[in-house]
Amino acid sequence: MPPKGIYIIKADGTRELFDREKLLRSLRKIGTDKETADMIVQKIESDLTEEGHTTKEIYRQAFTLLRKHQRPVALRYSLKRAIAELGPSGFPFEKFVAEIFKAQGYQTFTDQIVLGTCVPHEIDVVAFNDKELIMTEAKFHTDFGAHSDLKVALYIKARFEDLQNTVFKFGGKERKLTRGMLITNTNFSSTAIQYGECVHLNMVGWNYPHDKNLHHLIEGLNLVPLTVLTTLNQSEKKMFLANDIVLSKQLGDFGLLKSYGFDDLKAQSVIKEVYDLCKECVGPDELAQINKKAETSLNIKPENNESIL
Repeated sequence: MPPKGIYIIKADGTRELFDREKLLRSLRKIGTDKETADMIVQKIESDLTEEGHTTKEIYRQAFTLLRKHQRPVALRYSLKRAIAELGPSGFPFEKFVAEIFKAQGYQTFTDQIVLGTCVPHEIDVVAFNDKELIMTEAKFHTDFGAHSDLKVALYIKARFEDLQNTVFKFGGKERKLTRGMLITNTNFSSTAIQYGECVHLNMVGWNYPHDKNLHHLIEGLNLVPLTVLTTLNQSEKKMFLANDIVLSKQLGDFGLLKSYGFDDLKAQSVIKEVYDLCKECVGPDELAQINKKAETSLNIKPENNESIL
């Protein structure tokens, strides 16, 4: 146990007392079994012997231990950092936000110039279905401590007010804007939230609102970014992002990976990791390939045609 009153440094530079229950809850929330979660918390506690440790260091230690004992859970634990790796330009984050809308039945466009009553505006994501036309500003930060503040909320609200009376043509029919949204991968300042709630601005951050925040949407829709995959190096991740491939489940395709120059062994490793995250995202042919790899490496054959994964 650490001495009483050990402070840790958060991403925004502020200090807070280490809270073992908070860490334990975060581990259990993503599916870590109780025994593993208790072990990780106890190990981290035993290493907190002095001031100055950061939340980033604690995360890395927890991730390393999780990866050793429960790899699929470890991949989900790294979700927030994986989203931050969609940068630095922010364009892959816009594509990722578009995928969130697609998973909910919307058609989407990204990086659109639309004309308001007074001036044209560049809109990051346009989403529409039979009943709605939604325009979204996607604010991306690589720094976890960064906030979208009041100035951002004021600016976005003004933009949507300029767009609300314009008639647009998306999906083959004329329509007006039904909803404007501000989405960020980090958090909002308290004044931005206060203003947004007052003027009914739809805002979605990593942990805001309490329900249907970005974290919940990603997990609920099973939209894990490919940047979470440990079988890909940084240059490979950048290659896929540059080609508008942002989701790990998009890489559960043997033919796609081969088209990008991956050999059989590498492709099978990636697909196995995708399978760990999303079993329904890997097809029967791909499953046969990774079962064959496992069979060869273990020198055994599955009985009764059952998968050994």
